[in-house]
Amino acid sequence: MSKLNVPRRTLLLGSAAIAIAPAAAFATTSPDVGKPAPQFSAVDSNGKTWSLADLKGKIVVLETTNHDCPYVRKHYNANNMQDQQREAAAKGVVWLTVASSATGEQGHVTAQQANDLTRSRNAAPAAVLLDPQSKVARAYGATVTPHMYIIDANGTLVYKGGIDSIPSSSAADIPKATQYVRVALGQVQAGQKVADSSTRAYGCTLKYPKTST
Repeated sequence: MSKLNVPRRTLLLGSAAIAIAPAAAFATTSPDVGKPAPQFSAVDSNGKTWSLADLKGKIVVLETTNHDCPYVRKHYNANNMQDQQREAAAKGVVWLTVASSATGEQGHVTAQQANDLTRSRNAAPAAVLLDPQSKVARAYGATVTPHMYIIDANGTLVYKGGIDSIPSSSAADIPKATQYVRVALGQVQAGQKVADSSTRAYGCTLKYPKTST
């Protein structure tokens, strides 16, 4: 397939654009694996405030999301995301879905819309964090949706990157892919070092707030 007039690190797959991290104009430098994870505080779709400091002692997964993104839909339509959310919860992992699209941008949701999506997709995160100013996303240098992060019980960032190894929007590729997040969580819970601790994230470019010029 030819790739014409496509920005660097962006590919065209069918009618959808895929951004290969790092590529977002408004993301800050991505934090280093093996270092303390950036602190954050955000309100979820039910009005509860979540902070990383309050979750010390727990393994935490962050999943950036945009429900209109075909790469997010790939994993939700195939129940891959929901299955991993439930597997994580059963092992005491706190899985936080982070809705970081800016107000007026694709993927932005109200609290009610976030809850409706959770129900309609039968999703099972511990919470959906509302991040319309993209503060959480920016702190982690997120560039795409989904962009995945794992923080261990000591507050150390131990994984960042893609949910799996095949950067496509086709659900047919899921069984063939290495499920990076699932594998990494298993290694963290076994007290092992994450073998693939930094992988290439793929998905739709994260919709940061526009800045005036």
